[in-house]
Amino acid sequence: MSALTTWEYATVPLIVHATKAILDNWGADGWELVQVVPGPDGTSLVAYLKRPKTAGA
Repeated sequence: MSALTTWEYATVPLIVHATKAILDNWGADGWELVQVVPGPDGTSLVAYLKRPKTAGA
């Protein structure tokens, strides 16, 4: 039986003119984009990301 993967999550505000750079930066740290949704003010965007938790984290 294999061990279950546990995840950690992050929410990141996105700046429209720098979206790719922001996501590339987080991706380089091992984060995977799950979803992008409108922010609480309705005009901005928020990215939800996840990555596997490392042992001891």
